[in-house]
Amino acid sequence: MNAKFFGKTTAIAAAAAMMMSMAACSGGSMDDSSNSAGAASGNTITLGSITTNSGTAAAYGEAELKGFKLAISEINAKGGLNGKKIKLESMDDKGDATEASNAFNKLAGDNSVLAVLGPTISSTTAAVAPLADQSKLPAIAPAATSDSIATGGYLFRTCFKDSYQGEIAAKFAAETLKVKKVAVLYGTGDPYSSGVGKAFAAAAKKAGLDVVDEENSSSADDTEYSSQLQKIQASGAEFLYAPYYYSVAGPYIIPQARSLGYKGYVMGPDGYDGLKLTGDKSQYDKVLYTTHYSPDDTSNSKVQDFIKSYKKANNNQEPNTFTALAYDSVYMFKQAYEKAGKNATREQVRNAISGMSFSGVTGKFTLDKKGSPNKSVIVLELKDGKPTYRTTIQPSTK
Repeated sequence: MNAKFFGKTTAIAAAAAMMMSMAACSGGSMDDSSNSAGAASGNTITLGSITTNSGTAAAYGEAELKGFKLAISEINAKGGLNGKKIKLESMDDKGDATEASNAFNKLAGDNSVLAVLGPTISSTTAAVAPLADQSKLPAIAPAATSDSIATGGYLFRTCFKDSYQGEIAAKFAAETLKVKKVAVLYGTGDPYSSGVGKAFAAAAKKAGLDVVDEENSSSADDTEYSSQLQKIQASGAEFLYAPYYYSVAGPYIIPQARSLGYKGYVMGPDGYDGLKLTGDKSQYDKVLYTTHYSPDDTSNSKVQDFIKSYKKANNNQEPNTFTALAYDSVYMFKQAYEKAGKNATREQVRNAISGMSFSGVTGKFTLDKKGSPNKSVIVLELKDGKPTYRTTIQPSTK
């Protein structure tokens, strides 16, 4: 997944959103009989969706929309929810925080809308979070990974947070790869890169790993990392965690590390998805990254059923991570609605989502008090330059 859209613009959008926000909500019950808008009545349940279907991140939103529609069609084909068919009201936020806010307010003003799926990226989701709390309309964001988004009130996530990937990488290095000496390199000017990198360093130390070097660059877009990588090579590190984007790690960081003689593991977060390769593919051996979904995951029986269903509905096309996360978001709503009851209100649906345990295509998880999942994570490893399924890391039971 290209996480650039999930980190870089979030701080600005979040600051703007907070100017509109009321007091932040916390986990637990939020039953409010004076705000029963959105009660499911009649023979239809209306879900709203806000996705980025035009602009730079349009591919993400289009993939999500296909996931929403597939899940809804499956549910409706089996009789709906308690005999009620689901109707989807979809809106395009164009990747813009103001457009997302306007779309959410429009859906919130429609009393037939019981919940919202989306938005797609972190910047638009940050703008919507306080509006969800104000209007008491629950929202499930499939792929907004930024730590800075205020969740746990009426906004929840299907994806794990950015920092969670750093923690999982440290666990993988210690328990699976069984390395002892690790190093980290991240861009201080980028919230995604620095947030994940710092989370890894902290978790690595807690796991008993020896963090022999911690280097950084001024941004996550540099093309020259030789000075930092020389220090990492000299440190004796067996494992390098370098949370950058696919367009930087692939053509610059990894080849430069190999050219300096570094032969150890290199690992990154979901920003490595679509890693750009250059030169000899063998230099990408022992490169791994965490992500939300893999079509090759044989540990999860739901994955192949999902792929088969998607291909049948989409001319044999392959679904991607965004589609899988969106698909799971609908089934999260289904589970919450069935728990809340036949004529559930928005508040009752929100309370049923809060703290839920769920098992889907993108893994098993339980939502924490902030509305983010403590979930299983896929690890992919490059083999002959191609990402292949390595393992699924289950969440800690703490």
